[in-house]
Amino acid sequence: MVLSAAVAAPAGCLDTGLEPTVEQERLTRPQPRAILRRSTADEAVAAFARALCDTGSVAAARPVVQDAGRGLWRWATERAQGERRVRGSLPGGDDRPLYWARVAMTRVLAQWAAERDLGVGGLTDRLETTSRGQDTLRVPTARGATRVVVTGFDPFTLDVDARIGNPSGATAIALDGRVVRTADGPVRLETAVFPVRWDDFAAGEVERTLAPFVRRDPDARQGLDALVTVSQGRPEQFDLEVWNGANRGGFADNANVELTGLAPIPPGYPTVRPQPQFTRTDLPVGAMARRDTGRYDVVVNPEITERDPATGETRTTRSGPTPGFLAVAGSPGDYLSNEIAYRATLLRDGRRSPHVGGHVHTPVLGLPAGDRLSGRSYESRRTAMVRQTTALVRAALDLRPRG
Repeated sequence: MVLSAAVAAPAGCLDTGLEPTVEQERLTRPQPRAILRRSTADEAVAAFARALCDTGSVAAARPVVQDAGRGLWRWATERAQGERRVRGSLPGGDDRPLYWARVAMTRVLAQWAAERDLGVGGLTDRLETTSRGQDTLRVPTARGATRVVVTGFDPFTLDVDARIGNPSGATAIALDGRVVRTADGPVRLETAVFPVRWDDFAAGEVERTLAPFVRRDPDARQGLDALVTVSQGRPEQFDLEVWNGANRGGFADNANVELTGLAPIPPGYPTVRPQPQFTRTDLPVGAMARRDTGRYDVVVNPEITERDPATGETRTTRSGPTPGFLAVAGSPGDYLSNEIAYRATLLRDGRRSPHVGGHVHTPVLGLPAGDRLSGRSYESRRTAMVRQTTALVRAALDLRPRG
């Protein structure tokens, strides 16, 4: 696909011969293009291209990029929450248009910069941050207010099928800014979405986004009461994960990068030294699992895999980490779903900030029937998962320790 033609950019504005990234190359497939068209997200990409092409410098482009990124996040959340009329044939709760529109916008931005021989790194980072809701987390500071952040992820394994969505991303756009009722009264939820890319995590994206809110504050005007990281897990059940491991297992990310070894912790953030092999949830997982939250089973999962450094042997256990052993996989596994939980709880421990949170794995959403882009059963499953995730977050707040 010649992206400049797809977004009707002015002639000579974009370097259409620029080599795409791995994620951008997937835009040549029919399913992403159909998702953009059938959700009308292609209109946002086209508007971004036109606005960008009216600029000639990085300084002039910076507000265009920021406005487009924030506008895309707002479009996705308002569409998901019924605050914007849903145009096109895909439902508002679909998380996939947000992802593919962001990828298309990064492609336009790269082509615009290449045509002008400009560096674009800072602008790309700004587009990614703003279109993920990471820079607009609005955690209340009033004394007595309940402070909650829920995070989700982009779709992944898109080389298997480009129609794949992610219930955790759908949850994020459905909940951002929403108020839920708990035993202590109404609570405003704030959300953000994270990329499925090892390098972004190594660069400190999780810490940069969450560290301002993960803190112990004597006057109780800052810091979180709950931080629930969410991702897609295994079929037909929710898992409330107990232990998060420090090890990366190397599964290919959305850039087809495979990394292994100890998760690198960026400098400048509160942490624990030496770096722990495991961190633990402080969500009230047992009580959460016992509550009726929806149609899927909810399972507390304490399983980990660890290695004896003396013998090199690995073992899987449900009894917690063995002192001196090395992490192989946490309860959420050894992929980025595990790593975001590890990083968030390591921030908690570094700040000595109690009662912050843990990780929820949703069931696998699966694919629409046949070669369809969507369908009633697919949409029903996604809606049920979003509602049950919301109910689990509410349960975590109702059941959390006080004081």
